[in-house]
Amino acid sequence: MKPASLSNKRVLITGIDGFTGKVLADTLRSQGAIVFGTTQNQNFVSDVISLIDISEQSAMKEFIAQFAPDFVIHLAAISFVASENKLSFYKVNVLGTEILLDSLLALPQKPEKVILASSATVYGNQTVHVLHEGLCPNPVNHYGFSKLAMEQLAATYFSQLPIIITRRFNYTGPGQANHFLIPKIVFHYKRNEKVIELGNLDVAREFNDIRDVAGVYRALLLSSAQGEIVNIASGRAVKLLDVIEAMNRLSAYEMEVRVNPAFVRANEIKELTGSPDKLVGIAGIHFSFGLDGLLNSMYLD
Repeated sequence: MKPASLSNKRVLITGIDGFTGKVLADTLRSQGAIVFGTTQNQNFVSDVISLIDISEQSAMKEFIAQFAPDFVIHLAAISFVASENKLSFYKVNVLGTEILLDSLLALPQKPEKVILASSATVYGNQTVHVLHEGLCPNPVNHYGFSKLAMEQLAATYFSQLPIIITRRFNYTGPGQANHFLIPKIVFHYKRNEKVIELGNLDVAREFNDIRDVAGVYRALLLSSAQGEIVNIASGRAVKLLDVIEAMNRLSAYEMEVRVNPAFVRANEIKELTGSPDKLVGIAGIHFSFGLDGLLNSMYLD
């Protein structure tokens, strides 16, 4: 049954202290939702945020039983692809998800919707430029492998919980950590640096706006869909050098770009652009923010 609204609904966001979680929490609260979440950041704990490791089974089961959410958005994950701790990808992204789902199953009343954040990296390198949900996944790194394993695990719960798995394509905005690509570039311009070192330059990505992504999550919570895998994608690919040119215009000076071999990934995915068709069919939502407005909001932040 499709919920009428989020007003006074209890929404759990795991990883609420992260870049996406903060924006999403504000978006859902503006719709009247009662938002609470989990974090591992001791400095972020409040009366609606609990310090908890989602891979700790007994702690998670107790937490879920206490707060009994109406909706769940599972964002907590190791998401920095270049992380050196390979085991952590599987402990958090796979085992943590299983523990969460088992804890939800133990509730007397099941949630109305559970959204699990996967990633477009599960597609890997494909022979088509626009990636759709019907393609066979082909990940090329541990982050992608762990997210695909999470998807396959979660699919075994489809008959028991109203789950939507989202494959998120690249997005950014003010407040994202500077080790991610677009914030790194913008930060160099804000500091008036003359040179920036990057990795592969011949890549094209969606660089969507976090505000659009938060709106998608809200729409998916209110949709009737379940047991689905859906892209969070705009279908708009942007070349990395186009980002540099846009920042040159915005800052009114040109920065020199150098390729640092240490930043070049051997298995780099050349193009990641997703088909938004299924998303539009399920949630009836389109992305509205463009690249220039996104970069401007980050540059002036």
